[in-house]
Amino acid sequence: MRTALLLLCAAALPAQDHKTWRDYGGGADSAQFSSLSQINRDNVSRLELAWSYPIGDGKKYAFNPVVAGDRMFVMGKNSTIVCLNAATGKEIWSHTPPPATKIITNRGINYWESKDGSERRLLYASNHALRAIDARTGEAIPSFGVNGSVDLKEGLDRDPKSIALAQSTTPGRIFEDLIILGSATNQGYGSAPGDIRAFNVRTGKLVWTFHTIPRPGEFGYDGWPRDAWRRVGGANVWGEMSLDEKRGILFAPTASAKYNFYGADRDGHNLFADCLLALDARTGKRIWHYQMVHHDIWDYDDATAPKLLTIRHNGKKVDAVAQVSKQAFVWVFNRETGEPIWPIEERPVPATDMPHETTWKTQPFPTKPPPFARQTFTVDDLSPFLSAEDRAKFRDDILSARNEGLFTPPGRRPTIQMPGNNGGANWGGAAVNPANGTLVVVSKDLPCLLKLEADTKPGAPAADTDDARYLSGFGFMIASDGLSAIKPPWTSLTVYDLNEGIIKWQIPLGEVPELAAKGIKNTGTHYPKAGPVVTSGGLIFTGTRDRKARAFDVDSGKVLWEREVDAAMEGIPAVYEVAGRQYIVFCASAQAGLTQATQTPIRGAYVAFALPRAE
Repeated sequence: MRTALLLLCAAALPAQDHKTWRDYGGGADSAQFSSLSQINRDNVSRLELAWSYPIGDGKKYAFNPVVAGDRMFVMGKNSTIVCLNAATGKEIWSHTPPPATKIITNRGINYWESKDGSERRLLYASNHALRAIDARTGEAIPSFGVNGSVDLKEGLDRDPKSIALAQSTTPGRIFEDLIILGSATNQGYGSAPGDIRAFNVRTGKLVWTFHTIPRPGEFGYDGWPRDAWRRVGGANVWGEMSLDEKRGILFAPTASAKYNFYGADRDGHNLFADCLLALDARTGKRIWHYQMVHHDIWDYDDATAPKLLTIRHNGKKVDAVAQVSKQAFVWVFNRETGEPIWPIEERPVPATDMPHETTWKTQPFPTKPPPFARQTFTVDDLSPFLSAEDRAKFRDDILSARNEGLFTPPGRRPTIQMPGNNGGANWGGAAVNPANGTLVVVSKDLPCLLKLEADTKPGAPAADTDDARYLSGFGFMIASDGLSAIKPPWTSLTVYDLNEGIIKWQIPLGEVPELAAKGIKNTGTHYPKAGPVVTSGGLIFTGTRDRKARAFDVDSGKVLWEREVDAAMEGIPAVYEVAGRQYIVFCASAQAGLTQATQTPIRGAYVAFALPRAE
């Protein structure tokens, strides 16, 4: 009955046309795709600078602009929200968040418009409060919540004063008259629970809550200690969510439970941590789920938005959802049922040697498609650019560490993680062509070394008792010159054909400026948070930390256009059209080099490119 109802709803609603960029990531489905094709393979080489808007405060930004009609909404100087003319880059108005803002939704913003167009709002979070402003004027809307805001620390069944972090820097998702939010919950013991919540966009009233750490009587409660919901945190969505608007399904990828690296106080598989959740967007009720990591002690959060696309499988069209991960896996499911498109195997994994910890005996491994990044790191993988001193150090580190693959449990003996808990795919890191099965992934290989040590802070339980707490002294395996210990490529651009479950091509993405100056290229950039965008013009656009915006041929990986800008780029670009002219805009406001100390102040700006007006 549920499936039949979903199909009826789907038939009654139009498909997203991907011609606008009114949502973070291009649309509610997070496709990072544009159906505009004025800019294409044949003419992209002629792109020119259309306009730029300076940010001007020397700080790092990675904001995905949102465009509604001829207006663009960005984050500007000192985290102000700015409305620009999308065709010229001229400022129309700016909104300053409340004083002393220390945390703000800085990767994008939510735009909502009533059906008759009479109301237009922007919704964002700052200082743990959800806020609404008028998209026409930038003025706060006092009727929303209490004097224009909703306290996000309230309603979590914890003492609000005990909650250090309750909002994400990633925007939520708008569905009808709801804004659906995940949260960031800190990384440590006693963090806030990762409830997914929906609020009314007009009033700020809480409409529904999904408990990712189940309460008594809720599905999944038996996968935790009895009182876990009162004290354990995390299992949150700090990254990106996606909506199948036709079916009314929210797809939410959750993070690990907290503490990240030691789970003696949360024995069990810990559902719904590290899951892809399919929820009814109107009610928050669970439709299906799949857990990618059981009892996560590796910080293997799923941060990238689930990608919705239609593939051809076994001779039939299937509406699928694809989730990429930090472990470099691609998980592909039937969107309505949660059934894997290709088999997933539960395989035995190494056991922990930590006191009181019980690791899960198996973990799931997709049999197809192949991973997009390296999943092992040995002495044979050391970078040729290491100094003799660094090479000797990393060789000793590797040979003395426990190194048994993706699920090597952290312990008091150092352990190797590869592609690392900050490697693989991260927020903004994937895009799809929803109609033809193409998946694009930006990933990084960044090995880590983990080691657990007893918490010795005053008041902490004694070591090796039932209540002992262990903390991870972990670090990225980075050489003294700032380069990764592993040989390049450090960042890759991978294109999949998900009709067949194969990799079509893979190339290094970008360069390291210091090495490129010496003639050493094709290394991939270092530490990127780069978001790709796919277009119907047969292109992939992405900006990188080497200060270069690029367009690639989606079929071959050939670079068709490249332009250097004043600052490094992170985050997702936006593709849009105003008065018949197509634009691509990048947020160029990040450090380009290996260390902050070697850099001049950032000359941050939004830079938009278009074809010459004569064309």
